[in-house]
Amino acid sequence: MKFNIISKVAALLLATSLLVSCTKNFEELNTDPNRPKEVTPGVMLGQMEYKFVTRSIDGSRRFTHELMQVTAPRSSVNGGIHRYVITPSSNDFLWTGFYSSLTDVQDMYSIASKLKENNYMAISLIYKSWAYSILTDAFGDIPYSESTRATEGILKPAFDQQKDIYPQILKDLATANTLLDNTKALTYGGDFLYNANALTGSTNDGVNRWKKFCNSLRLRLLLRISKRSGEVNVNSEINAILADPVKNPVFTTTSDDAIFRFPGTFPYFNPYYNARLSDWRQGDYYTRFFINKMNTDEDPRRAVWATQVAVNGANVYQGIDSGYPSSTEYVVDKNSSYSDGLKTLPQLGIMMTYAEVEFIKAELALKGFATGNSPQKHYENGITASMAQWGVPLPAGYLQKAGVAYNPGASTDAQLQQIMLQKYYAYFFVDYQSWFEKRRTGYPVLPRGTGIPDGNVFPSRCPYPVYLQSLNPDNLAKAVTAMGGDNSNIKVWWDK
Repeated sequence: MKFNIISKVAALLLATSLLVSCTKNFEELNTDPNRPKEVTPGVMLGQMEYKFVTRSIDGSRRFTHELMQVTAPRSSVNGGIHRYVITPSSNDFLWTGFYSSLTDVQDMYSIASKLKENNYMAISLIYKSWAYSILTDAFGDIPYSESTRATEGILKPAFDQQKDIYPQILKDLATANTLLDNTKALTYGGDFLYNANALTGSTNDGVNRWKKFCNSLRLRLLLRISKRSGEVNVNSEINAILADPVKNPVFTTTSDDAIFRFPGTFPYFNPYYNARLSDWRQGDYYTRFFINKMNTDEDPRRAVWATQVAVNGANVYQGIDSGYPSSTEYVVDKNSSYSDGLKTLPQLGIMMTYAEVEFIKAELALKGFATGNSPQKHYENGITASMAQWGVPLPAGYLQKAGVAYNPGASTDAQLQQIMLQKYYAYFFVDYQSWFEKRRTGYPVLPRGTGIPDGNVFPSRCPYPVYLQSLNPDNLAKAVTAMGGDNSNIKVWWDK
């Protein structure tokens, strides 16, 4: 009996000593050394970059490609974007995805401001400007000055008019341009877009490229609102950028491209890397409008973008009609679709490219701006840059081919049409930009399918998400009144 008591006491003392020794170092032992102890701009930046670009390229694939006749669904009984029917899910996808990430942008800016980290503040402003420009170009009047302010108690933000949003976006980009400091590295790292995390010698090449992105985006948006030059100093701002490439640098090479190159490491994979065959290329095919010109031109980008199908014993690139009757259904695997290589392609995360800047300059030169080159030279530079971006060589004599060769003797409108058609191809997987530019210029001219009802017209905007009727009804109603309605036929401010 005495032995049992001693044994129990010894066991109790041993358990107590083990408990004390475990709890003594409990906090140290249960602290993840890889988890950041505080939220810094570097912790937020890479995740924010990835979320934004995966959302934007998915919007390009699911919305813009179908509307702009890059692709069409294999079958569609009820409506379809290719028949100019914008579905509520398309609106929700853009609105919810971008606004949720804009809260991250605001948080990053606030933290960077407290830390006096000007480069992070500038990057926040660039992302803010890029995202809001897409939202307002898609919807028109949107929550802007009161959005992402839920922590201040603003749960039902007012809608700002587009005419007020654009000047502020341009102001933010001008501020970002002055904040960017290429003598400093990003203190907390985190940049996947330009890897501005360290200096190269005495300068930060990544910050230099952020500055180029900032001013290239300014050019895009200034050209977008060129019809409103009487209300905004469009021409003077464009001239200021073009006249001082040191203070206001823009993209000058494909290495400047604002492309999030997916590293292929967790969690930053190309978002399509594990897409099922049925989802990736058996539900959508390239259109005849899109692929036939590439066939005529023998465009080398086909090999990167599209699959081939066997027709009469030969492997060819073949498309389908867009806007076809609802009774039509195309056979599986009998037409060209997205190549499987795109699913894992690192450079698919496109935001803006040097090719686009050259096409912007081609249009500006055509309108008489001093760009340093002729419209033809910028046009040819844009085509060449797009080929390089997709990793294909420019074939010998390609720029002299009929249908590709620039015609400087044509009318101004005919030259613009040439520029915009090539810009359309350069916009492959670039969010909603080809739709915005089609609305601005009318180009490219898209054929109208026989299955598009007479009452359906090419959309000028996205209607607001339906759920706003319950979440923010009063401010939504005011916005609808100010816009003149809430259907896809209403034109936004810069398009009127």
